[in-house]
Amino acid sequence: MAFVLEGVHHVGITVRDIRRSRDWYARMFDLEPGPVNHGIGEDLARSVQVPDAELSFSMIAIGSTRIEFLEYHEPIGDDFDRRNCDVGAAHVCFEVSDIDAAYADLNEKGAVFSGPPVSIDEGALAGSRWAYLRDPDGIQLEIWQSPR
Repeated sequence: MAFVLEGVHHVGITVRDIRRSRDWYARMFDLEPGPVNHGIGEDLARSVQVPDAELSFSMIAIGSTRIEFLEYHEPIGDDFDRRNCDVGAAHVCFEVSDIDAAYADLNEKGAVFSGPPVSIDEGALAGSRWAYLRDPDGIQLEIWQSPR
């Protein structure tokens, strides 16, 4: 190969209201959002494959990876309606040091989980625990604790 894949720089999530999402993720996970930027023009529209696109975008760093929030002002997109089994549905998984503490803290802050943490008892991931929750736009997230 002529290049080296060095890691994941960011995961992009299109949201309805960038400020609401930045505030929610910052509050839930104790993160510091970066500045909000604005984009418009032919190069942007061609690159994102959305004619006449106008959008705001902002990133939140989590270690060496970032989540990028994108709010399209033009055109206005449809609300998220994917089920976990639908092709193209994706989720962001946050690794936590103590899933029980994370679950309790996030619940206190108003997070909506689909259920309490689940344990994996067999196979290569035995000892891992996870739980799904959704952000304000209904986008699937996960918290994960690796075996200790």
